[in-house]
Amino acid sequence: MRTPARPPLDGLRKRLERSRAENGSKSRDGFLRETFVLPRNAARDKAREWFDRWPKQAYWTEIESWFERPGDVIEFTIRRLPVAD
Repeated sequence: MRTPARPPLDGLRKRLERSRAENGSKSRDGFLRETFVLPRNAARDKAREWFDRWPKQAYWTEIESWFERPGDVIEFTIRRLPVAD
């Protein structure tokens, strides 16, 4: 008994590439993300601003990742849902 040949995936590949190009930088999980590189105090203020404007309970706002750069500079990515439920 012969194993059937694999179907061509060119059509699917093209559709995925087109969809990704149309959506651009939109994430697939529904979260909006923004990355900041700020001095420590400004980074703290920016994070506080986000949590005040988009509360964690409604928008699932969260610091997704962060690390310290030289010169007491913090790079962080914060995410939130686009609308509250």
